Amino acid sequence: MVKSTMQNKIIALVPMRHHSQRVPKKNFRPIAGKPLFHYILNTLLECNEFDHILVDTDSLTIIDDIHKNFPTILITERPDHLRADDIPMNEVLANDVRNYEADFYLQTHSTNPLLKAKTISKAINSFVEAYPIYDSLFSVTQIQSRLWNQLSRPINHNPNILLQTQDLPPVFEENSCIYIFTKEILLKKHNRIGDRPLMFPINAEEAWDIDNELDFRITEFLMNLSAK
Repeated sequence: MVKSTMQNKIIALVPMRHHSQRVPKKNFRPIAGKPLFHYILNTLLECNEFDHILVDTDSLTIIDDIHKNFPTILITERPDHLRADDIPMNEVLANDVRNYEADFYLQTHSTNPLLKAKTISKAINSFVEAYPIYDSLFSVTQIQSRLWNQLSRPINHNPNILLQTQDLPPVFEENSCIYIFTKEILLKKHNRIGDRPLMFPINAEEAWDIDNELDFRITEFLMNLSAK
């Protein structure tokens, strides 16, 4: 890992649980020849904005692997009271920021293996340049489709005016790839997203998040395809 050249101290946070409800052993399951979590750690190591990369985990499997393959990465073992399935992610992160001081924190997931280092660096620089006008950042995926709510009411279009989808006003989906925030924001709001967040668009093919078995298979297909 290259030592950060930025004036601000920035820590990357990567929470990883041993147990996974929908995809068994997801975080360390092999995909395209390597454990899933290796991809995001290698990507973060390509970035030169971080003072530290910190993995928060309850998995001895992951801990042993990081000691062996990623000796520069910090590990914090998740406390027992934060290990249950129903514990909100923000409580896990709050414990991390209380124990590791930084000006800003970037949080991502091992389930975003297609995320690129240049995208992460661009997000950091966009946020630092805009701070404190914007107090946090979260990544989004732009959607231009005809969307409806549960009451069968249109969200972003007029059904009587059949515009081409590329001409519809875009809406944005929070894709969970990148969050940037301060300790104060997280502890005050119990949320990674502050009062004045900056939305950071990421291309859909890069923002693929592995949440279920189909996601895993599609992501593996895309990774193998790009390797050819």
